Amino acid sequence: MNQYVTGRVIRTLREKNKLTQLQLAEKLGVSDKSVSKWEKSRGFPDITLLEPIAEVFKISVTELISGNTIQNANISANMLRSMLYVCPVCGNVIHGMGEATIHCHGIQLMPLEAEPTDEHHMIFIERVEDEYYVRIAHSMTKEHYISFVAAASSDDMQMVKLYPEGSAEARFKIRGVRRIFFYCNRDGLFSIDPVKGIDDKENGYDDSQERRELEKAADMLFG
Repeated sequence: MNQYVTGRVIRTLREKNKLTQLQLAEKLGVSDKSVSKWEKSRGFPDITLLEPIAEVFKISVTELISGNTIQNANISANMLRSMLYVCPVCGNVIHGMGEATIHCHGIQLMPLEAEPTDEHHMIFIERVEDEYYVRIAHSMTKEHYISFVAAASSDDMQMVKLYPEGSAEARFKIRGVRRIFFYCNRDGLFSIDPVKGIDDKENGYDDSQERRELEKAADMLFG
């Protein structure tokens, strides 16, 4: 029974909401002794009380069950703070403008943490008029591929879904894009600041010998 809610979770939420055991009990229509027993793991609330308990604490039943409450401070909805989730079973991609409790195929998904691109996940970005043309030097087999590419600005998220045996490339309207993400089904999420890759000639790839050498190596490996 303690798989769906624990006394520790109830106590933590009660104290966070500055409620006494008696006040919580009165809101739920039970005795304060019952609440005390729950918190000491000497008893558990009836399953019919899960929704009322969640309502008192202003969280979802899912959050109550998992013990992971979401404090979404991202009220301004800055897309650069976006959270990306990928289901390992079906490959479903979910975008949130802040933290969320998300489940797919019975699995609670955790937000992905983006890593810097590396020699195994090279990305080449070119500016073509008002667009960024993005190409990723990566295999696109059924076993190992890039699942999606996304471009984020402060108020917009553009996303292109990719598929095995297709091309690892995408085009995005520039319109303030400040970060580009892409997801490898084996190695996870990667990101790069496109401005550094395009506008910063000293440190970027474009129109440089390094860029041409990397592209040549990528073509030999994945062409």
